Amino acid sequence: MKAIRYISLIICGIAFLAACTSSVPKEVTEVGRPAQVLPDNSGATLPPNIAPLNFCIQEEGEEFVTRFSTHNGQEMVMSGQTLDIDVTQWHQLLAAAVGDTLWTDIYVRQNGRWQHFHHIANPIVGDSIDPYITYRLIRPSYVAYEELYLAERCMENFDEHIFYDNMPLSKGDNGQCVNCHIPQRQGQTGCSQFHLRQNKGGTLFIQSEDIRKVNLKTDSTMSAGVYAAWHPTLPLVVYSVNETGQVFHTLDLQKVEVIDYASDLILYDIDKNEVLSITRTSHDYESFPCWSPDGRTLYYISTHHAPVGTDIDIDLDQNYQSLHYNIYARTFDAQARKFGPAQMVFDAGRLGKSASTPRVSPDGRWLLFSVADYGQFHIWHRSADLCAISLEKLEELDKLYGLDRLDNLESLNSPESESYHSWSSNGRWILFSSRRTDGNYTRLYLSYFDRSGHAHRPVLLPQRSPQHYQQLFRSYNAAEWMTQPLRPSRARLLDAARRNAQPAHYGGSALQKPETDSISTPQRITKQNYHNIYESN
Repeated sequence: MKAIRYISLIICGIAFLAACTSSVPKEVTEVGRPAQVLPDNSGATLPPNIAPLNFCIQEEGEEFVTRFSTHNGQEMVMSGQTLDIDVTQWHQLLAAAVGDTLWTDIYVRQNGRWQHFHHIANPIVGDSIDPYITYRLIRPSYVAYEELYLAERCMENFDEHIFYDNMPLSKGDNGQCVNCHIPQRQGQTGCSQFHLRQNKGGTLFIQSEDIRKVNLKTDSTMSAGVYAAWHPTLPLVVYSVNETGQVFHTLDLQKVEVIDYASDLILYDIDKNEVLSITRTSHDYESFPCWSPDGRTLYYISTHHAPVGTDIDIDLDQNYQSLHYNIYARTFDAQARKFGPAQMVFDAGRLGKSASTPRVSPDGRWLLFSVADYGQFHIWHRSADLCAISLEKLEELDKLYGLDRLDNLESLNSPESESYHSWSSNGRWILFSSRRTDGNYTRLYLSYFDRSGHAHRPVLLPQRSPQHYQQLFRSYNAAEWMTQPLRPSRARLLDAARRNAQPAHYGGSALQKPETDSISTPQRITKQNYHNIYESN
């Protein structure tokens, strides 16, 4: 077997050298249009350390030649209809094209004559991406959760490995559901966490090589933690606690609506193993928390709904389209571990829209979120688009309340759903999910976010095989940037998951002034109180 493998490597090496020594045809006919390729990443802005953009030329022909070239004359010429680009040579080309453009010229021989298609241009910027991402791989199902994977991918090549899956601890009807992996500050601290539900349920906290399993459900909270937000520097995590259900449509093409019938926010102190309540209101539904990069402000979404009848489940099932979530903020006193009163940051309801998943850029300048017609689970909403507002210009809030000011990310939105998103550690790249390929499967894209606050044309997450997405019947879910690989092995994480979860204890309210069950409308952030909420970066 070793001899066969060695011979195969030699053959592949000879084939690659032959491809890279191909020559560009001299006598050609200009076609006047770009060649059809799969996947099509033409025009996408690229970082200098991304994996090769392998593609397949979807044109009829007997012979194919592709030339990659830069402004300073460096080039790589390959033959074949399907390209498998050498990683080292690819990165050398990108490095030579930084600040300029990588050109791709495709030549196809048809009926004995060579045709030259219009070149493909990809701008190359000097801002690198973080070298790793993590994500969940899941079938686009509504009720089944068998075979869930948590995976880590190197963005500089095609290396991917599964670091956790639920099959070993799923037994018949007693299955195990695995929620998404959330790192602290893009994994720079070595800390992260993910949830296990049902069989052997609990939350695994990873701190470098140490792994703890905790039960975050207490007698004073409605559920264990759901959507997590790590404090950037302290051993604190804010969670939403949610009672979630699904409503299935018979006529709507969006198929399903995910509804929170109740939701609050909690703070978990890892060192003290203590859960504290942030919100505990019956008719206000809070979710998707996130921290500012200085750790002094907590953002989240919330909507207010007073039920008409006595059955809140039926009421929300019938009125889900009226749920418009807005974005709020609370100050945080790190020494006292207490939060201030809620203040409105973005009134999506005023636009007849609903906001979800706020994320603050690492420089503290931008608030990135998704906007859809209603609700908060935007991955199922075709109307969901990504938007960003400047946190440095809160004095212009009234001007922000208009759709004309929510178009700075138009280059990365599509008629299908754009939803879960995260910032790279340098704040220059947005990783987000989209269903633009077919409306059913969620794929990952990354877009360059320049210093003026505009997103550039995104690139589809590269794969070694150009047919990868046509052959993968799973969705990418809740992807997060990582500056370093996850340290514990798959075996050690599985051993930790088999343990009994340590119960957390309840420690009361995390508010400076505990609020009543029905709070008044939060104050909107204005220029006058801006400096009370945010610190200049």
